[in-house]
Amino acid sequence: MTAFLVFLLAANLAIKIWLNRRQVRHVADHSGAVPPQFAASVRLEDHRRAAQYTVAKQNFALAKALVGAALFAALIWGGILQWLYDRAAELFGSGLAFEIALASAVAVLLSAADLPLEVWRCFGLEQRFGFNRMTPAMFLSDTLKSAALGALLGLPLLTVMLELMRAGGPAWWLLAWLCWAAFSLLMSVLYPTLIAPLFNRFAPLSDEELRQRIGALLTRTGFRSSGIYTMDGSRRSTHGNAYFTGLGAAKRVVFYDTLVERLQPEEIEAVLAHELGHFRLHHVTQRIATSLGMALLWLAILAWLQTQDWFPVSLGLRTRADLPGNALTLILFALTMPLLTFLLAPLYSLLSRHNEFAADAFAARNASAPALARALVKLYKDNAATLTPDPLHSAFYDSHPPATIRIERLLACAPTSAPA
Repeated sequence: MTAFLVFLLAANLAIKIWLNRRQVRHVADHSGAVPPQFAASVRLEDHRRAAQYTVAKQNFALAKALVGAALFAALIWGGILQWLYDRAAELFGSGLAFEIALASAVAVLLSAADLPLEVWRCFGLEQRFGFNRMTPAMFLSDTLKSAALGALLGLPLLTVMLELMRAGGPAWWLLAWLCWAAFSLLMSVLYPTLIAPLFNRFAPLSDEELRQRIGALLTRTGFRSSGIYTMDGSRRSTHGNAYFTGLGAAKRVVFYDTLVERLQPEEIEAVLAHELGHFRLHHVTQRIATSLGMALLWLAILAWLQTQDWFPVSLGLRTRADLPGNALTLILFALTMPLLTFLLAPLYSLLSRHNEFAADAFAARNASAPALARALVKLYKDNAATLTPDPLHSAFYDSHPPATIRIERLLACAPTSAPA
């Protein structure tokens, strides 16, 4: 098992490095000329800046991958997890408190290891390219809020999971899945109104002309929501975006204020039509169903591993018969499964890009395809997104189609605008 895991870790890292370097070379090699489709709307200076930003992000991603692999090796084979296991047993005995303490200690360690990288990303990478507006005080506040939410929501969920593993019987994983499904759906409903406002301010869209235009769009697409909101994303970053969130009566569409300031009303309408397309075409439901289906599969695998005494021992860990092994199995499962699921990334990306094309087509039918194309070009420019990604890297990682392909297909599916 150890040899297989070493091979899997090395293979994951090798693939990531290979794709990373491909992306860097491809973007750098194509930084000298704007693609012909964008020559009239994107300056060479902006294209080169996007290339530099992409290369910097890839270098950061490579550093993060190397740190992650080193931390994985240190935890399992470097004795860190064993040390935490032994200390938790000394301090908390052999009951549920031991298991919660062990799992929590690993979670805190992983978060602490990621913190310097996030500081570097925010105040190094993003600051260098003029995107960051976070202050150290705001960063600290966000970090503390996230940690408190993680403890408030995660500890009860962890406790339920460990109790079900201990006393839920052979079908505990089905009960655990039902709990997880209920928790996920509840968070989808509560996130827009209770959690997101802890980090950002949301306000109903105030522009009356734009509200009327959007109201007409909502009517002809048969969409009902709790409202269209703007979010003060400019407090943290100059990046612009829009997203759909929530379920049922809590669903809402959110525009970053940076996006509203940058786009024309017709372009905002087209972006909203794209977001509504995800809802009307059931992409949100499909995503939730896929997520819950994968959770059921992972829990079934976890339930099988729970019965295999060789699992922790084969990784070099010295376990004690008087200590429950559920938390250790859960930790090892959480650490090792990403090595397998990483290989599924191209499939996830393919499905996501298919949905993006479909949402673009929906927007072209219900708004203006040229307006959406103009909005996308502005977003590419404002976010310094490369127009020339490496095809293999894009197929593996990118949830959205490459810019040239996306805009060509968008304009082809609706050459004329729908009535405003």
